Amino acid sequence: MKKALKEDSIVELKAKLRGRVIEPHDPDYDDARKVYNAMIDKKPRLIARCADVADVIDSVNFARKHDLLLAIRSGGHNGGGLGICDDGLVIDLGLIKYARVDPAARTVIVGGGCVWGDVDHATHAFGLAVPSGIISTTGVGGLTLGGGIGHLTRKCGLTIDNMISADLVLADGSFVKANAEENSDLFWAIRGGGGNFGVVTSFTFKLHPIGTIYGGPMLYELSEAAEVMKWYRDLIKTAPDDLNGWFAFLTVPPAAPFPEHLHLKKMCGVVWTWTGSLPQGEETFKPIRAFKKAALDFVGPLPQPTLQSMFDGIYPPGLQWYWRADFVKELSDEAIAEHVKFGKALPSMHSTMHLYPINGAAGRVGKHDTAWNYRDATWTQVMVGVDPDPANNDKTISWAKSYWDALHPHSAGGAYVNFMMDEGEERVKATYGDNYQRLVEIKNKYDPDNLFRVNQNIKPSKKGSAVSA
Repeated sequence: MKKALKEDSIVELKAKLRGRVIEPHDPDYDDARKVYNAMIDKKPRLIARCADVADVIDSVNFARKHDLLLAIRSGGHNGGGLGICDDGLVIDLGLIKYARVDPAARTVIVGGGCVWGDVDHATHAFGLAVPSGIISTTGVGGLTLGGGIGHLTRKCGLTIDNMISADLVLADGSFVKANAEENSDLFWAIRGGGGNFGVVTSFTFKLHPIGTIYGGPMLYELSEAAEVMKWYRDLIKTAPDDLNGWFAFLTVPPAAPFPEHLHLKKMCGVVWTWTGSLPQGEETFKPIRAFKKAALDFVGPLPQPTLQSMFDGIYPPGLQWYWRADFVKELSDEAIAEHVKFGKALPSMHSTMHLYPINGAAGRVGKHDTAWNYRDATWTQVMVGVDPDPANNDKTISWAKSYWDALHPHSAGGAYVNFMMDEGEERVKATYGDNYQRLVEIKNKYDPDNLFRVNQNIKPSKKGSAVSA
């Protein structure tokens, strides 16, 4: 049985930190423990709102010394609620927020507490971008360490493919850099291995000259879904890298800018991104538009941050989320028939299924070059049951599970770790495949006692002394 925390220990931690330590009796405790997924309701003993790296070091040392369960929160978006824990210590990086652009070198240094909207705001002023996700309120740390897929994946690769360096606080409280020259084994592991190896306080990313894209959603009638999916399947496999498009089943939100006659209608669609020149974009979309007249066509020139934040309003914090996911190599006609069946049965307005392409530039990186194993997959697929009302959780969860059960036999096996709930050790092993053993060896070196375990955990195979800087 763990020892109770002594009050003088907490007083000592508070005195050390520049940021605040929040306890259950504090008036802002309930707000501080909230995460994006309102289905997660965990109550930590302490929340350390770290103001700088020194605060992170002191907090890591405190958790280790007092044998506290430790969770790391960047943006708090993780579907499984892995940025929070019960009865332990949460290191909240939200105050470590900066984005410093070097336009000549085309790099940006990003604090571990940033969300992607912070990064887009800083980089777009220079007509530059980092490939990230599809919601601008997502934390940089969680999305990056799990891989990072989104609108720019086919052109620029995964977010981890654009990480140049990272600063980390390790389990023993030491501070290190990880890049191709320093701690290269750690650098390999954090590119896809999640938060298993330390607290990343800063990232350095490569930037791409992407300011205005040609893109947006095209929606089609649900009765056309099978035809659209088959056409999309064949198109995206051979499309130029400049063209990205992820497929979705969705319910049209009852608000502007969507036309009233489509409100609350179940539909299918593709959210497109073209990163080449605008005239080339117009030409590229001529055959796409000729394939079938869309019921809604919002594709056109857009600032990259506008596309990146387009769905923020539809998915604000505080909804109930349940995720199931897989990697997919081939999308057979049989799989498409199952997709259509469940797409027609969306259980709520917010529930959806997305197929994100991960071929193009992302697919040309070797499967052993980073911890991300499924470089030969074409898509990552996610079914999400979402609703504001907890009373509907059984319905949305049942739909997501049944959908996944029907499609899993058509999948490649593992899943994108950022789309996974608590699914057990075997599922984590399947996700990393033949990279898993190397991840265990690196875990043994940097976190042999598994201090960092509130994640899709890679369990060390032995206990011992962690490496020191």
